[in-house]
Amino acid sequence: MTTSLHVRCGQHSLAGRKAENQDALGFYVPDNPLLLDAKGLACVLADGISSSDQAALASQSAVRGFLSDYFSTPDSWSVKQSGAKVLTAINLWLCSQGSQFLSESRSAATTFSALVLKSTTAHLFHVGDSRIYLWRNDELEPLTQDHRVRLGKQREYLGRALGIDYGLEIDYKSLPAEAGDRFLLLTDGVYEFVSDGEIRRLLRQYPDPDACATAICEAALAGGSDDNISCQILQIDQLPRPEVDEVVARLTALPFPPELEQGMVLDGYRILRELHASSTSQLYLAVDTDSGDKVVLKTPSVNFEDDPAYLERFQLEEWVGRRISSPHVVRVIEQQRPRHFLYYVLEYLEGRTLEQKLDDDGPLPLGEVRRLLPQLIAGLRAFHRLDMLHQDLKPGNILVSDDGLLKIIDFGSARIAGIADIATPLERKTLLGTKQYTAPEYLLGTRVGPRSDQFALGCILYQLLSGQLPYGERLAAASGRGQLNRLRYRSLRHYQPQLPHWVDKAIGKAAALDPAQRYEALSELEADLRKPNPAFLREEQLPLVERHPLAFWRVLSLLLLLGNILLLALLLARD
Repeated sequence: MTTSLHVRCGQHSLAGRKAENQDALGFYVPDNPLLLDAKGLACVLADGISSSDQAALASQSAVRGFLSDYFSTPDSWSVKQSGAKVLTAINLWLCSQGSQFLSESRSAATTFSALVLKSTTAHLFHVGDSRIYLWRNDELEPLTQDHRVRLGKQREYLGRALGIDYGLEIDYKSLPAEAGDRFLLLTDGVYEFVSDGEIRRLLRQYPDPDACATAICEAALAGGSDDNISCQILQIDQLPRPEVDEVVARLTALPFPPELEQGMVLDGYRILRELHASSTSQLYLAVDTDSGDKVVLKTPSVNFEDDPAYLERFQLEEWVGRRISSPHVVRVIEQQRPRHFLYYVLEYLEGRTLEQKLDDDGPLPLGEVRRLLPQLIAGLRAFHRLDMLHQDLKPGNILVSDDGLLKIIDFGSARIAGIADIATPLERKTLLGTKQYTAPEYLLGTRVGPRSDQFALGCILYQLLSGQLPYGERLAAASGRGQLNRLRYRSLRHYQPQLPHWVDKAIGKAAALDPAQRYEALSELEADLRKPNPAFLREEQLPLVERHPLAFWRVLSLLLLLGNILLLALLLARD
């Protein structure tokens, strides 16, 4: 049976010997199980900087803001992205509050530490000198680093905090959680006056987190603390552990539809004809019998009826489509009638895929590629804004309607950061796309990101202009770093000599094997295809030895070798 998440949280805060308590803390567990699965739960502690007259405002605003806004971020975002976005917004607001005052002492600044527990992973966010500890197997381990800057032996100041600088640097880390773990969030008014040994003793003595937090705060007060005192303890009693059988049962709740033929009616959709069939799915043109609108039904392939990972991806494709709103991504239609089979419904567009267009018309002129590129970039951005990667961008997955509207039509391989945060007993494949367009970092198992989709885009642009791929079939055959290192980008001008040098360089940069060599933003690629990048123009004017040093010295060596052979032949003939 699947186990669920069970935690207890204890917290205690008091002004201590100060007139005002400028600490703030909070704990939130969503009542909605879906939101708990998607976003997790959060413990937050903030310690307003005492030199600021707005310290209490800062700490309270940071805690309330994080607990409110974090759970409002898209469920497709990772915990890391959600937390960073929210903290950046809070920091900007606090800085704006502080900028209303002339004196630095009237700033609104606070330290901040948060723990988000999602699925079986603890995610930590930290700025300042509050601390987060982990107590496991009677060992107390500090998980954060104080952002204090020392000036000599006696003087120090806080180097980082919310509200002191518009440029915020956040410490983030994640670690696997275990049942029985206790996470402690402490202000400096506690840990500077209670030793680690005493904290361990109190943790052993008080199994109840609330009683333990109170005892730790009282120990700090008794130890002479002259600051506000706050302690928060998260006790993990049980972590969610989904069983394979239960996950499979959920994925197979709806049966596969029967083999569909013209004239059949499925849940109110009358089948007109099959549009496309592959080893993984089928697409059917249908009519909604209520509205009369033409739609597309996508059904799973019976080849994967016993493959839970495939079933999960198929259902996630609909999940993705419902969350993306872009004129350049095919729209998933929300169904109003009960569904009795596993399928989903898409909008119908008259048109051809770019693969069909290439087959029918051959390479496209540069002007047409320039008209298509902004639409394709807009579609990709819709994925990236939601912390998703498409991972299977290729001409066959891009439709151009009869009136020139471009749409990305398939996203069954999409990587969803928010879903990737959730533990599953299913084995998820990391490489799902088409290898000719797959960025090398997937093959090497290194970090992927939006630049990985950019690589596929660069390959597509190359193919649209030449009918070829920048690395031919060699990329698909490469199986390791050594083979990848031997690949070389072949200039587009080999196939299209009339293309400007700077256009070839722009596409080569997008399709670079090293992700660090690609563009930082897709807007830069779009700009470089519209007008020459001065750096590319300067490179074109360089001598051959500087533009292509390896090729230059190879040719020169060959000429010298031929010259020596010819000279030797002449000497032998004279003898």
